[in-house]
Amino acid sequence: MEKRIQGATKLLDGSLERCFVDGLEHRDAKVIYNCLRAYAAIDNTSSAEELFRTTVVSPLIQKIVPQNYARAVAGASSDELEEDYQQIKACVEKDCKFILEISSSENSGLHVFDFLGNSILKEVLSAIQKGKPGAFSPGKPKEFLRNYKVSLGFLDFLEGYCFSKSAVTKLRYEPAYTDFMRQWNVGVYFSLRFQEIAGGLDSTLTNTFSPTGLNEAQQKPLLLKQSIKLLESLDSCWSDEVLVFSHCDKFLRLSLQLISRYTTWLSCGLSARKASDRSPNSPADAEWALSIPIEDFIYIMHDVHAVIGELSESGSFIGHVNQSLGSCPIEVFNLVKGSILQAAEPLKELLPAIMDVMIGIIVKKSNEDLKHLKGITATYRMTSKLPVRHSPYVSGILHPLKVFLEGDRMHYLSEDDKTKLCRGSANKITATYYDLVSEVVTVARKTESSLQRLRQGAQRRVGASTDASDSIISDTDKICMQLFLDIQEYARNLRAIGIDAREIDSYRALWQCVAPKDR
Repeated sequence: MEKRIQGATKLLDGSLERCFVDGLEHRDAKVIYNCLRAYAAIDNTSSAEELFRTTVVSPLIQKIVPQNYARAVAGASSDELEEDYQQIKACVEKDCKFILEISSSENSGLHVFDFLGNSILKEVLSAIQKGKPGAFSPGKPKEFLRNYKVSLGFLDFLEGYCFSKSAVTKLRYEPAYTDFMRQWNVGVYFSLRFQEIAGGLDSTLTNTFSPTGLNEAQQKPLLLKQSIKLLESLDSCWSDEVLVFSHCDKFLRLSLQLISRYTTWLSCGLSARKASDRSPNSPADAEWALSIPIEDFIYIMHDVHAVIGELSESGSFIGHVNQSLGSCPIEVFNLVKGSILQAAEPLKELLPAIMDVMIGIIVKKSNEDLKHLKGITATYRMTSKLPVRHSPYVSGILHPLKVFLEGDRMHYLSEDDKTKLCRGSANKITATYYDLVSEVVTVARKTESSLQRLRQGAQRRVGASTDASDSIISDTDKICMQLFLDIQEYARNLRAIGIDAREIDSYRALWQCVAPKDR
């Protein structure tokens, strides 16, 4: 019986195959329908799907996709798939639609066939693998992404022929469909894009600190190449030429890492400059900040404000991300937006540090002139000379601040930052001024007290009167008189840059330290 059954089966398969092939060649819907019913009845749907693939689909696809790879390599064909898919879609519409309609008709019992996956998609995958294997290679990211996106579009086209959601689900679980998707190694593609984008930013950050220049910068919202590269890198993550929607979470993580890298670069540089750390152990990220002039920190302040604005809720970057995630639920976008806003917070915290560095540089330059204050003691020690005008050093105390405020880059700072810079510098310079004056006066008084005790002791030993010395102006008084004239001139200099000296606590202490007793 076994041999007889095998013979009958072979005879049935052969007859059914010839009948089905004849029906396909003549587009005889009735014959095709009856053959499909027979294949379904004997549970041999795979044979019908394979026959349709080899008889109808394969000859059509081979005309579109070159099967000779050597010919493709020689330049007769590129690895681009978009035009091929357009032709394949036209062939499906013209030469395959008839059997798809027959197999999906209601109450036909033919829904067990999957000509979309096991015939059309299977043949398309085979043709690309043989004729254009480079199309699947992520080594050329731009070409890979274009091919990947048009391939997803082709799958959407095929799913359009599914008569229900369950049919779409069934198609997606077919081996041909999963094999097709497995060819697209999006993970490797993302790794290459990560190296390209993150590496590009890192290279720019580790290169020489480079302002774009005044003329060029006037046409751009950003002034530093490092800042420009950051925003270009962020935009790249979400551009149509780079983003893979299924990997949005990875591109979001990359975006946050880019912001963090830029923030770390700034933070290390500012910390090193503030500490004046020029040791060999300084981080590589700090080298740029150790030698740049103070004027370049104006660019940094401007750019950090600009980057924060771009990353704010109303900034263009979040709008760009929103556009890319247009098909996502609002809850998803809100989470993405929240993570970007949170990533920008450390940048905001750097603004006071940038201001402190600029103020520190100005104060350091001012201290060079303040050091001359100690020479007043030697000028009035043991001499009858009386002070009549302020000391020459006073004019130089605020000179570094004035020069900075009058610089041609100040228009890049906001009015609020200018005010903070001016007042912050004046406060610290005045505090240093008070410390030096207090030290000079204290030392002078101690010295005067010691000398007076010595004189009184000597006078008592010789029986001389001590009253005559009371009418003589002491060295300490002369020093305080000179310092009094100096701080009056200093107050006028402060007023010239728009600061009322009386509003500075250390200036009031300075006044009390040297003002005449009968003020």
